[in-house]
Amino acid sequence: GLAWRRVRLTPVAALLLILPAPAATAADIPADAAAILARNGKRDTPVAVHDPSTIVKCNGEYWVFATGRGVISLHSKDLVHWEKGPPVFPKPPAWITQVVPTQKGFFWAPDVMRLGDRFLLYYAVSAFGKRTSAIALATTPTLDPSDPAYHWTDRGIVVRTAESDNYNAIDPSIFRDTDGKLWLAFGSFWSGIKLIKLDSATGLRVAPDSPMTALAWHASIEASCLVRHGDYYYLFVNWGLCCRGVKSTYEIRVGRSRTVTGPYRDREGGDLLQDHGSVFLAADGPFIGPGHVGILPEDGRFWLSVHFYDGTRHGAPSLAIRPLIWSADGWPVAEPVP
Repeated sequence: GLAWRRVRLTPVAALLLILPAPAATAADIPADAAAILARNGKRDTPVAVHDPSTIVKCNGEYWVFATGRGVISLHSKDLVHWEKGPPVFPKPPAWITQVVPTQKGFFWAPDVMRLGDRFLLYYAVSAFGKRTSAIALATTPTLDPSDPAYHWTDRGIVVRTAESDNYNAIDPSIFRDTDGKLWLAFGSFWSGIKLIKLDSATGLRVAPDSPMTALAWHASIEASCLVRHGDYYYLFVNWGLCCRGVKSTYEIRVGRSRTVTGPYRDREGGDLLQDHGSVFLAADGPFIGPGHVGILPEDGRFWLSVHFYDGTRHGAPSLAIRPLIWSADGWPVAEPVP
């Protein structure tokens, strides 16, 4: 395994607690920086998030969840203007410190999905620089805090790792196939991205020792996202390092497969398990280190959400949303915002 692993941080912590990155100077910022950021999907008013979940809709509003204390939430009526919502966990579940003794309620990289009459939210707890990690599940009938039915229920651990494991149980990505089967992709560094099957009724792993499939590997890989379009399954992953402000090296790679369990291959036929992957989205001037893909299908269109480090704001983690289209040969393309 690696000697260390990066840890996800809130926007404030990302600026204060990690290795400090020098602030961008006027000479570093291109004259057309605002135009570059706009075409890459920066919100008119910057939205501070790190590791945004897939965007989901509830009662006419869009919701996104992100790394932070208790899992932070934001909501929007138009995908442009966002407001802060309540944390998923005002108080951490009691089991967390038994699994990760150093945990104090700062949870990472959530993902969310509507399934029937409830929402499933997967989130990660971990120890800094260790594989002492767990992905857990919380559910609620609604995301609207004004609804009397609003209430998050902790459903416990889905998958867990220890220092003796050669993979890491963080960065969950929930996926529901057209046949109704539920899958969870996850993983960070070490031996890469894994896939397990979930019980479609409970949202938990089908069995503690159920099969686990390896999907992708790179020396610095994480933040997987699994989606289906047409006859293919697409696996997005991040290569590089996050959480270093303007020095972050994150970029997004992609591969596809005709079966959910792989093998996933890039445009040139390279196997993602063998250190391959086509570049999907990389840095563009002050649009630095894009990461953590989410895809929202709506009314026949697709929207791509990611975080990035804003070179015009000293590398502050921010939300970007832009159109996503599919090329004639079936590959996803991040379209510039008109």
